[in-house]
Amino acid sequence: MARVLVVDDQACIRHLISRVLLLDEHEVHAIGKAESVREYLISSQPDIILLDLYLEGPEGFDLLTEIKHLYPSLPVIILTAYDSHRDDPRLRKADGYMVKSVEFWDEMRQQVADILGRSHMVQPRTERDNFYQSSHRRDRYM
Repeated sequence: MARVLVVDDQACIRHLISRVLLLDEHEVHAIGKAESVREYLISSQPDIILLDLYLEGPEGFDLLTEIKHLYPSLPVIILTAYDSHRDDPRLRKADGYMVKSVEFWDEMRQQVADILGRSHMVQPRTERDNFYQSSHRRDRYM
């Protein structure tokens, strides 16, 4: 079980990402503001960070630079809704880059597992799991 820090300014995205990572039995902490990330890193060291580029306050680019300066070996995967940043030189320090989309969830789980060296932990979801998750989500959020 790895400690995963999810940083996204949208509460619904933080919630969904956390729920998906909990399927792989990770310990997940989700934060919406850059200032809170700094405080969290002082008291707790995650094994990996999933970082949105657009946050309230400092941009994710700035936060990535700061994290890598203080913790160079801490893996950071960039999450964004924009594919246009893929070749941005400011992202050289990131350990992964993902575009949030409908197909995003399984790819995110696999990248987290690969970076943590635990790719054998990710099992493809079965049709039953997909049905349960979508019907559970539908019941809860509608």
